[in-house]
Parts: sequence; C-alpha cells; structure tokens
Amino acid sequence: MNTKASTTLGINGLGRIGKLSLWHHAGRKYFDTIVINVGREVGNSFQDIIHYIERDTTYGRLDSFLHGYQAKPVIREVDEVNALMTVNGIKVKILRQNRNPKDIDWAGHNAKIVVDTTGQFLDPSLGADEPKGSIRGHIEAGAQKVIASAPFKLKEGVAMPEDAVTTVMGINDKDYDPLRHQIISNASCTTTCLSHMIKPLIDYFGIERILSASMATVHAATGSQQVLDRLPKTGARDLRKNRSIMNNIILTTTGAAKALQLVIPEMSTIGFIAESVRIPTATGSLIILVMNFQEELNKKPIRRDMINSIYETAATANTNGYLMYTDKQNVSSDIIGTPKAAAVIEGHETHTRTGAININLEHVRGIDKTILDMIKDQVTSIQVTQTVIYGWYDNEMASYVNMLGDRTVSIAEAMH
Repeated sequence: MNTKASTTLGINGLGRIGKLSLWHHAGRKYFDTIVINVGREVGNSFQDIIHYIERDTTYGRLDSFLHGYQAKPVIREVDEVNALMTVNGIKVKILRQNRNPKDIDWAGHNAKIVVDTTGQFLDPSLGADEPKGSIRGHIEAGAQKVIASAPFKLKEGVAMPEDAVTTVMGINDKDYDPLRHQIISNASCTTTCLSHMIKPLIDYFGIERILSASMATVHAATGSQQVLDRLPKTGARDLRKNRSIMNNIILTTTGAAKALQLVIPEMSTIGFIAESVRIPTATGSLIILVMNFQEELNKKPIRRDMINSIYETAATANTNGYLMYTDKQNVSSDIIGTPKAAAVIEGHETHTRTGAININLEHVRGIDKTILDMIKDQVTSIQVTQTVIYGWYDNEMASYVNMLGDRTVSIAEAMH
C-alpha cells in the first residue's frame, strides 16, 4: 500500500476518530490533499482549529507524534481566509458550512472517497434526502465511496443494501467489491479486536468444535460519556450513561456480537454473548474472551500451551501486524500507540480448564424417540475445555484508526 495517490481524501467530522485519522494520513502521506468537514464555526478563529489539531491529551503533540522529540511544528502555510493549511506537507482544507452530508461540496473539492467519522449517519438503507441526513448524502454530494468509522445501524427487519458491506482488515476485507459496494462500514474497535482473537481459533479447530463463546470488553471512556453526573434527556432509558465516567465503573452494552457475524458469518451458529464495561481511562481497552471447546477422541487435548501456540503462529504469519502475541505482563498504557495491532494477545494470562458435562439425551432436541429407546444409558458425558483469552487494543489511534487508514487506502487503490 505504498502507491502514491493524487485522490483527495474527505473526512466528515473532527472528533476523536476524525482528528486522529488526519494525524494518520498526515504521517502516511498517501493522499495529497485532505478536506475535512467540520460543519460549523469553531471557537473564535481559524487558529482555534489549528490549536485543536496539533495537540492531544492522549497522544501528545502532532509534531512529536510524527517526528519525535526533535520535531519542529508541522502545521504551516496557514491561510485563515480560505481555511487552508499544510500538515506535514499535506494540503488540508477545512469546511465549516454544512452538516447534512448531501450539502457538503465533495464534488467541488474532488473528494471521491470520504470517511464519515461523526457516528451520526449509520443507516445505509436511508435515502440521501433523509431530513436529518444520511450516509448516502455523501454519494449525492459527489463522493464515489464512503467509509463509516462505526458499525451500521439498520432498523429491525431491514435488509442490508446490496451496495453496503462491513469489513475488518485482515479478516474479511476481500468481501469488499469495488464494482458493487459504495458504502463500507469499518466495524468498531471492539469488533476489530474480537474478530482477530476468534479467527485463529476457528481456523485451527473448526467452527464445529466451538460449543459457546462470550466476551466482555473493559473499555476506555468515549466522547459520549459524561465528565460529571448529568440529568438524563427526555425518554432516556439507560441512566448510567449520564453518570460521571471519571469516578465510576459503568456497565453498558456493545454491538460486537452482532457485528462479528457480519465479518465472520460462521459465528452465527454459535451462542455468543458480548458485554461491555466502561472505565475511567482515556484509551487502551481489553477483551476477555471465554470459549468452550468440545474435546475429541484421538486428538491432542486443548491446553494453555496449545492456545498460545496457535496465536504465536498466527501472529508470525500475520505480516500486516494486525495480530500480536506477547508473553510479557502488560497494563493498558503499554498498548497505547502499538502500531496497527488490532489485538495483542496476553499469553501470560491464557487459562484453560477441562471438565465433563453430563447430557440427558432425552432432553436433546431432534433425537427420535425410537432411537432413544434403543439406547441403554440416556445420560452421556462429554469432555469440554473452557478457555479464557485476554486481548489488548488501543481503541483509538493504534488499533482502530491505523486499520481504518489501511481500509481507506486499499479502497482508494482499487479506484485507480
């Protein structure tokens, strides 16, 4: 993915993912020009946007992020009248007029590929003329491809449009068809990590040996949470979302289980539960994955060393760096900034336990009664191994934004 492109990149939104996407592409230098739609006036002057772009509480200063401690300022050639600047040599244009995607002048700026980072337009079934805006509005405004930096959200019973697809780099990115797909979801940071944790196990054992699975993500705070307790909005059902993330461990939900089936369809046959817990950290999250495997006769028992070996082998074969394996004892801050690592498997904490489960065949659906009558002992025992695996991910820059950048560049390359 080192081919130089002259195509302009459009970014809608300058929140956490939008800003860090700018950082990523300023360092990567694949695109010559980046057009960012903010959709409103910011602060008191254009300088306030520059101030926001060049500094970050989590990752430090942009110049140091790109070039180390000897770096010089990378934002130059500032034209406040025309809202222009260069960032590390890349031309950057800021748009501040329109928030509805159909009203953003992507065609006038030659932005054929747009990354929507707002998290507001996630239903690809809605038309471009939707009053509150739609992701399809970007297409009407001149973009040829739109990438959503979050999972799609369709209403219950609505089918996925033929021109929309969800992909995770290194898992099912080949499902993207340049001739058919206009709207692409890059899934979520949690789904990205989870899919890279599960895929090596499916490849090794086969889906038929997985009896059940569950996960919990211990997730860093996000911009949707409150600094201090706040009165809930009208109709709010989850009162915990209005509590201070600075002072609480907060139980919440995740759509990772549903999104996982879009990128690994085999998982639809497995009973899978996904939960989420938010904690007071800025970034650096952890998935605790629990999987139950059926032991089989004449096959090597599933033990901790086997699981770790599967991940070590997969990480070595994974030349794009999306999967990493470590025997070191990490804490969440150690993961921040790890390049491209969708998942960092903490091998030191892998655990397995094997035990027998007794099953009364009389209560198993699908077994004919005449067959049951022929079986002397209707209670059978099977060996099941439960495995607990820990996977770290930097839910902002290193894991998600870097892989979003790879997805963006791969789509841009297919357009030429």
